Amino acid sequence: MPMDRTSLIAELNSRGLRDEALTGPLYKRLAQTLTGLIQEGLLKPGTALPGERDLAEALKLGRVTVRTAYRDLMASGALESRHGSGTFVSSRVERMEQSLWRLSSFSADMRSRGRLPAARILSRAVNTPSPEESFLLGLGGDEPVLRLDRLRLADGLPLAIERAVVPIKFLGHDAGGEGSLYDALTASGHKPVRALQRLTAVTLDPSSAAILNVKSGAPALLIERVSRLEDQRVVEYTRSHYRGDAYDFVAELRIGDDL
Repeated sequence: MPMDRTSLIAELNSRGLRDEALTGPLYKRLAQTLTGLIQEGLLKPGTALPGERDLAEALKLGRVTVRTAYRDLMASGALESRHGSGTFVSSRVERMEQSLWRLSSFSADMRSRGRLPAARILSRAVNTPSPEESFLLGLGGDEPVLRLDRLRLADGLPLAIERAVVPIKFLGHDAGGEGSLYDALTASGHKPVRALQRLTAVTLDPSSAAILNVKSGAPALLIERVSRLEDQRVVEYTRSHYRGDAYDFVAELRIGDDL
C-alpha cells in the first residue's frame, strides 16, 4: 500500500534529519531521506506527498527548507508537480520495446514480459458506426458495432488508452470487457491474422493525461490499427495512445534485392 501522511512523517522523523553526525544543509538531508524512501520502494510512483506547509509543520522545519528539498527532487526527476493537485513521486516507468512486425494483444505482450495485464473500462456502448468507420470496417450504416474504450495497465501502472471499434457480428453483444479483446475474437472464431498500423507522435490532452497519470501535454504515440481476418474482412479498428515515456517501437529492416 502507498505510504500515507502519518507513516511518512513517522519514517522521516525516525531517520534523524537533525542528527549532528549528518552533514550538509537541512534541505539536502530531507531530499536525501526522501530519495532513500523512493529507492527502497516505500514511496511508490504516484504517491502524493504532503504540501510544503503541512510537512514543514509536522517535521518542525522551515517551509523554505521543504520547498527547496522538493525543488531539488523535481529537478532530478524524482518528484513531479501536478497543477492543482500537489506534489507526487514521479510515475516513471521502465521503458519497453514493442515490435512493429508482430501482431499481438496488449494482454499477451505483457504476460510474455512477466507482467500482470489489466484493463479498466472507460466506456462501452453498442451503436451504429460513423461514415468513416463504415468505410474502414466494410459495414452497412445500420450494422451495429461495439465501441470499447479501456485503460490498459501492467502491474497496476497505466500505460495506454485503447479505443476499439469492432463489428458486433464478430463478438456478440456481451463480449468485450476487462480481458483480451483478441482472446474474445479468437474464442468466437474470428481471430485477427494481419493488421496495418500507423504511428503518429502526439501530445496528450488534459483528460487523457489525467487518465494515464502524466502531465498534460506529455508525449505519446498514437497508434491506429486496422486488423483483418484470414478472408480479408476487417475485424477491428483501434486508436490507442501509448505513454511516450514507456515505449520504444522497433522494426526489423532488410536490404532489398535491388540494392
